[in-house]
Amino acid sequence: MNSAQAFSRIALMLRNRALFPKAVTKTVFSNACQANSLRFLASYPPHTIMTMPSLSPTMTQGNITQWKKKEGDSIGPGQILADIETDKATIEWEAQEEGFVAKLLVPSGAKDVALGSPVLVLVEDAESVAAFKDFVPGAASSAKPAAEPKPSAASSKPVLSLPTHDVLNMPALSPTMSQGNILEWSKKVGDSVAPGDVLCEVETDKATIAWEAQEEGYVAAIFFPGGTKDVPIGSPVLVLVDDKGSVAAFKDITPDSLAAFKSSAPSKPTVIAAAPATPAPITASPIVKAPIADKGVSSNRVIASPYARKLAAEAGLDLGSISGSGPEGRIVAEDVQSAIQRGATKAAVAAPPPPSPASTPATTAAAAATGLSYTDVPHTQIRRVTAARLLESKQTIPHYYLTAECHVDALLQAREIINSSQANASSSSTPAPVKLSVNDFVIKAAALALKKVPGVNASWNAEYIRNFNNVDISIAVQTPSGLQVPIVKDADKKGLGSISGDVRSLAAKAKEGKLRPEEFIGGTFTISNLGMYGVKQFAAIVNPPQSAILAVGATDKKVVVAGGSAGGFKEVSTMMVTLSCDHRVIDGAMGAQWLQAFKQYIENPYSMLL
Repeated sequence: MNSAQAFSRIALMLRNRALFPKAVTKTVFSNACQANSLRFLASYPPHTIMTMPSLSPTMTQGNITQWKKKEGDSIGPGQILADIETDKATIEWEAQEEGFVAKLLVPSGAKDVALGSPVLVLVEDAESVAAFKDFVPGAASSAKPAAEPKPSAASSKPVLSLPTHDVLNMPALSPTMSQGNILEWSKKVGDSVAPGDVLCEVETDKATIAWEAQEEGYVAAIFFPGGTKDVPIGSPVLVLVDDKGSVAAFKDITPDSLAAFKSSAPSKPTVIAAAPATPAPITASPIVKAPIADKGVSSNRVIASPYARKLAAEAGLDLGSISGSGPEGRIVAEDVQSAIQRGATKAAVAAPPPPSPASTPATTAAAAATGLSYTDVPHTQIRRVTAARLLESKQTIPHYYLTAECHVDALLQAREIINSSQANASSSSTPAPVKLSVNDFVIKAAALALKKVPGVNASWNAEYIRNFNNVDISIAVQTPSGLQVPIVKDADKKGLGSISGDVRSLAAKAKEGKLRPEEFIGGTFTISNLGMYGVKQFAAIVNPPQSAILAVGATDKKVVVAGGSAGGFKEVSTMMVTLSCDHRVIDGAMGAQWLQAFKQYIENPYSMLL
């Protein structure tokens, strides 16, 4: 143990002894929760319950691919606890403090573990490990707690009745983020929001990231103005309501009064079972749903987001037949979209008479009679999110497509000359340089075309169009878990060699599931190249919140009429490219101008080197 670790351990012990003279459980929410939960118990030594962390901005649950520590192992800051598969990639979960693993609450291979669910127990010394052999989260909750202070006069005052609303807390936009700076709000009080809309720009410890809305509604209150620094994760920052008429009710609301309202709202009755049962896992979510104050809460109530209810109503689905994947079983839009795809139960319009056995459809029997043989492959987190995002893109973005044929003989010749020159310049003492690919030229040409026609390097917002100053190109990469889009940052400023090195490094990380969040979040334009598979031409789906994606086909030889006085024919190499555009942002003429600029760079490759 080095001096820094020793000091950290001593400080932790002193803090616990000073604050908690009795044994205490400290539940640490590594994701976007509102506060630590403290329980005064007498049956266990001091310990920390670690919960499933938020390792990507859109993560709601994760799969524990593999634990890197076992019960009894010591850990220190920076050591890897587990590999966790998120909706974006497989990311290493690092420890933030030292101690000993007393209990792994979920096994390796566990899937769909909700954010905030207890996953690991950490203790200060090895001697305490044995006490947690049969530990179950919350099992000692029946122990008599310390005496609670009597409510103050202020807390006994009646709490205002508020319309139904969502409280959005500061999210965890990077694995190591503990607080963030709100640089600029993209929405103001009274504005409508929809899934994919940018709420604000948040500066994390890694980068500046656009915080996107996950459901629709209206902004009723903003607690922190633009420019506020060091806002802790889990702090209430915004209130969202279902309809615009409810906005006025939150004119003078504060986080404290919201907390008081939540604590006074009716809750579900507690049912005492005859035998003890395993308690539900502790969950934490950046969105807290507050019930309507003047209505009782039914145990049969279906909890769903407003956007999910809207999708279900449009599709005629019964929400009661859909299982929710959100916090505490909340039904989110992705659940409804999945139900639509698999054909969930339709909502009953009227109660028809029960069908006779003879009239009952024998769908299952018919399917079995066909003798089909199949294998069901469970969805990965990446596959689920990709499916939901692309479905949303096709449903909400008005796509149009522009196709151009590029002559690439000059590009292929330039590539051969550059690669040969680099190979000849290398020696036995220096490693051979990476060979340039056609895709490297495509990335550079696209980046320069975006600088020449900047309107394509933009994003749609309900109130404005955001034009990006930086050119960050997302590259579609197929991985065993699904589609990934690592980013070549500032591609317009990089040489072909740097772009080539970045692409190879990022593609390798993507296939191994080792991408960091800042390496796949925040691109401004996407390129998808299927030319290596012999695909000549295709149209890609726009990757929101971006406004355009370029689909690149294979190079192909063809015979064309030769120009000049000699006449005759000649063989040329061509490449078909298709630009998919969001018509809300990019008009047809602008898309054509960008494609023209791209074609000029591809057909005159040396102009990219100037």
